[in-house]
This record gives sequence, C-alpha cells and structure tokens, in this order.
Amino acid sequence: MNRATEILIIKSVEQIPTIETIREIPRQKTLKLFFCLSVQKHRKEIGENLKKKLQGFRVGIHAIMPEINIAKLITDEEIENNQGFFEKCAKDYRKLSRELIYKVANKLGVVINPKFPLSTFEPFQTSGQIDNWRYHFHGHHCGFVNTETGQEIEVPLIFGLEFGVLDPYFFSLFIKSTPEYQPLPVAIYDDYADGAKINEKMLSLGKFEKIPSNIENIFGVVVADRDKVEIDIYRYSSESGLN
Repeated sequence: MNRATEILIIKSVEQIPTIETIREIPRQKTLKLFFCLSVQKHRKEIGENLKKKLQGFRVGIHAIMPEINIAKLITDEEIENNQGFFEKCAKDYRKLSRELIYKVANKLGVVINPKFPLSTFEPFQTSGQIDNWRYHFHGHHCGFVNTETGQEIEVPLIFGLEFGVLDPYFFSLFIKSTPEYQPLPVAIYDDYADGAKINEKMLSLGKFEKIPSNIENIFGVVVADRDKVEIDIYRYSSESGLN
C-alpha cells in the first residue's frame, strides 16, 4: 500500500505545523517537511521534539536530505476492531511456516534438531525450491516466496520447534502478500512500525504471547491460542527416509 505525500516547504520555524494539525493527518498520507537552508540547523532539534510529542506516529529525520517525514501508524482501535483477523493471520503463518520448513528438511534429508533447528540447517545456507516455493536460508531465518502468488513468509529457526514467531516486518509482509486476505480490512502502510504496533496491542489483548528463543535474551511473539508443538522423531525420520 502506498501513501500520498504532502510536501511543506519550511522557510521559518513558525511554519512548522502544530501538533494538533499534524494529528489530523489521515493514515493514507505522509507529511514531508522540507527545510530551506535558513532553518536547516533547527531540523534535528525539531524532529526530536516531534518524536516525543507524536505518539502513534513515525517521525523520520532523514540522514542526508533536509527533510522530516511524518506518518500516522495503525491505531490501537483499528487493531482491536480487527483482532480476529490478526489472530487468524498469526495462526495461518504458524501453520504454513511449519509445513514449509519440514518440506525443506525432507528435501535435504535431515531431521530437525528440536532444541535448535538452526544447527540442522547451518550446513545448507543456500537457496532452492520446493513445489512452487523458492526458499533461501539467511541469518536465523529461512525465507520463502511463492512463485505463483507472490506470498512471502519467513521461518525463524531459533525457537525450537516453534516456527510461527512473528517478526513485525515479516508478519506485515506475509499479511500484505497473502491473496486470500485481500482486500485487507485495515491498511498496513509501514511494514515494521505498523507490525510492531499490531504485536504490541495483540499482546495486551492476550491474543499473542512472548516466548524465549534458544539464544539467551532473545524473545519472540506468537499467537497465544495454538496447539502444542509435538514431533515423533522416529516417525519423522522414517517418513524422511532417514535411519
């Protein structure tokens, strides 16, 4: 989803819109404040002040260009009104991620280490394809893209056999790229920031919960209403053709 951009040329500090005016910006619009040379020295200070006062907004102070970009994030009310949708998305994410990573394990002829799946796939830090899914191992994840639908999903490999952990950015991409969800009941414009707000609000509603990873001091967010992850290693080995 793309936003329209409204550009204001700032020639003096007095031309900075009030906080009340900025709060009225609709979510489908980005406000760009472009600072002329005479006021560029104030840009960072103004931007930091806007960040403090504009809760629920993304305030981006450009590192190179003399501009500040402001956009309203998804609201708590929008998330609460669509909590059933986001819970379904999280359950679908969990189901699909598990199916795909086990298919890759079968293709590679390995049994997933239930305590630390990343160790199973570290020798295979590569790309490949299963059915109509391209996959690529990178970092702590295995990313998948459906060659027919464009659907995207990232499978985490550091939470034991729990593969439905919802990184804010990747969760947003999954939702926006899943054909059956279109049109979305609520817009997601800022993939990371909106995704982080969705996770935060769903945690407060008790729909999501935090779990620890296999790496110290790293935690992830998963849907709270989920079946227990169980795997019979011997049955899995047999089905995989492993001994």
